[in-house]
Amino acid sequence: MSRVLIIGCGGVASVAIQKCCQVSEVFTEICIASRTKSKCDDLAAKLASKTTTKITTAQVDADNVNELIELINSYKPELVMNIALPYQDLTIMDACLACGVNYMDTANYEPENIDDPEWRAIYEKRCETEGFSAYFDYSWQWAYRKKFEEAGLTALLGSGFDPGVTQAYCAYALKHEFDQIDTIDILDCNGGDHGYPFATNFNPEINLREVSAPGSYWENGHWVEIPAMSIKREYNFEEVGPKDMYLLHHEEIESLAKTIPGVKRIRFFMTFGQSYLTHMKCLENVGMLSATPINYEGKEIVPIQFLKALLPDPATLGPRTKGKTNIGCIFTGTKDGKPKTYYIYNICDHQECYKEVESQAISYTTGVPAMCGALMLLTGKWNKPGVYTVEEFDPDPYIEALDKYGLPHRESHSPALVD
Repeated sequence: MSRVLIIGCGGVASVAIQKCCQVSEVFTEICIASRTKSKCDDLAAKLASKTTTKITTAQVDADNVNELIELINSYKPELVMNIALPYQDLTIMDACLACGVNYMDTANYEPENIDDPEWRAIYEKRCETEGFSAYFDYSWQWAYRKKFEEAGLTALLGSGFDPGVTQAYCAYALKHEFDQIDTIDILDCNGGDHGYPFATNFNPEINLREVSAPGSYWENGHWVEIPAMSIKREYNFEEVGPKDMYLLHHEEIESLAKTIPGVKRIRFFMTFGQSYLTHMKCLENVGMLSATPINYEGKEIVPIQFLKALLPDPATLGPRTKGKTNIGCIFTGTKDGKPKTYYIYNICDHQECYKEVESQAISYTTGVPAMCGALMLLTGKWNKPGVYTVEEFDPDPYIEALDKYGLPHRESHSPALVD
């Protein structure tokens, strides 16, 4: 029997909550907490007749450590699942430490205010020493390692798909398929069509900031940074077809470079259609992707937040999105002294996801791994004090859970490689 506090009630959180309710023998009680309690109440009402999980709701400002501490102490969960925004990772981790509760999230920390002088000074030093300029990185959360170890608590970082499942795929490949992994290419293909001229499949603010940033990859022990969207490849994805994909910086590269011994190169590619890129470039050129506040008619507004208000809510894309996602990892390396290639991946159908949980596949492929990561912690399969990324645990029970609860893996031992 487990009691879990879930912070967040957006598209990904809705999927994770519904999947938790499908495993009611483990998730016997959950509390859904969000800034907008009515969203939590609506979801709880919808699920009440479908599960034996006892669901309660609460209002909380996840930017406020004291509010979080008060909620955690009153509910007394065994685990806090942070499925809010990456901006709130540190406040929720602080609250978990104060209350003696395990923690997990789906994406690493980044600040909402990238102009904050204190953060900026640390960021600029990191850019210089590490060699990549993305606003999101693991250093802020890795700094909590000793605190969680001393408290006897576990913090699981990034249990979504990428990051998350892709890292489990890497650990699985190292455990079962290779003696030495030389290269890893992580491919994220969304072949879905929602019919809008322009929309993002997850939080627009996070999505557009990520895509418009310089790309980078790990090669021969250091970072190589490139202009945004300057490396393009075409790949023929099973059940989707040929798609243009672009090299991006992505957070799992940072951890995998440390945890996969001797890896020579790690790259991350994501597919984009030309319409998306054209819209994004236009918005960037006129300043709409800026996170720096401007004064408009006596009021301060943040352009990218204003844009977010104009764009379709990703949570509403489910009923109109058709097609499939195909996400996985291609490896080269050696086994028993011989060269080897291997591809492990998942294909997910947008419409099938909507039938099950009224969500498109992007939220589904993040929400299911969030539940599976929580399942690993609650059942003791992953249990060691400290702060960890997914690949630092045994991948087998996690991948078995993914197979069982909606994201079965596929394999190829002769994949087409990315040049």
